[in-house]
Amino acid sequence: MAPLPTVQHLSVFPPRAAELPPGITDSGLRTILLDVADNQVATPRGKDQAGLEAVVADARSQGIPLSIVVIPGNPGHDSNLRDLATEVGKQEHGTVVVLSDDWVGTYSDSISRVTLEWAEDAAKSKQGDSVEAASVFVGRLEEPESVSWTAITGVLIAGTVLAVGGLYWVKARRARAELSASVPDERVGASE
Repeated sequence: MAPLPTVQHLSVFPPRAAELPPGITDSGLRTILLDVADNQVATPRGKDQAGLEAVVADARSQGIPLSIVVIPGNPGHDSNLRDLATEVGKQEHGTVVVLSDDWVGTYSDSISRVTLEWAEDAAKSKQGDSVEAASVFVGRLEEPESVSWTAITGVLIAGTVLAVGGLYWVKARRARAELSASVPDERVGASE
């Protein structure tokens, strides 16, 4: 008996491995981790260090365990910033924001991805000013959630239940009407 041929599955979009931004090696990551461990901020050559420390202090006073990393330039892909934030977050725990000249990458073990990306979008508008971008990011995280997803889900479920119940009622009523129309009235024939 001949052996069965092996089947190979090819993907148009193969998954990409997590990559740190170009220029950040394992030793560079260790340097960033040491810098973050000291005061929750890692910046190139102390750039904006005091301003970013103030943003971290504000976030921590609001209950957000924040760490900030600033890298010069922009990596090849903005997803590299999220990968770096994830690597730092694995060591530091809490919320990590990585800022480049134009992009933002985040990681958090307590804040939802939706909220992080909403805050990222606002921070991206402050291109080139890492202190202002970090302040805007934290400001968004500190805002009370304006949309209660639990309430929206509840309303959608209740609406669905009402629609299904309404359709059942209409169909049952229609079926009774059709049944009564198709059955001849026996009393009419009996009186004749």
